[in-house]
Amino acid sequence: MFVEYTLLPDDAKVWIYPSSRKFYASEIEELESKIKSFMNSWKIEDENFKASYQLLYNRFIVFAADDSQSTLSNADVDKSVSFIIALQEFYGITLLDKMNVCFKQGQFVQYKELKDFKKLLKNKAVTAKTIIFDNLLTIKHDFDNFWEISIEDSWYQRFL
Repeated sequence: MFVEYTLLPDDAKVWIYPSSRKFYASEIEELESKIKSFMNSWKIEDENFKASYQLLYNRFIVFAADDSQSTLSNADVDKSVSFIIALQEFYGITLLDKMNVCFKQGQFVQYKELKDFKKLLKNKAVTAKTIIFDNLLTIKHDFDNFWEISIEDSWYQRFL
């Protein structure tokens, strides 16, 4: 069942899907409708299951699920991944590539392949203070507090 994100506990599971491009304004309403519909049908047979999502910077889809009273099976996770794959195909984007780097440049969010990001670091186009998005986080508390951090405070610091 879909609930507001703020109602989920800090230990809720999260999955972060960065889009290879920003969603167009004309796509947002339809995208959110599709996601809410999925959230409401994800584990429809389990009335204790609570899930939510966030669409951030018109680029990141974040799923969150409280599995404290309702266990998420591999089949449930597979169902969510199948939904994400369908979104990729429908919108002509990439959402499942965790080896790309998302970071802020001014007010804009950039999406680069890791090899291109390393070149930006080498050429000092980004610095240790540049804000990156850690899309490998898996718990709501960590997402809420450590998703946007400087490169020097992230696992990307090894590339500095």
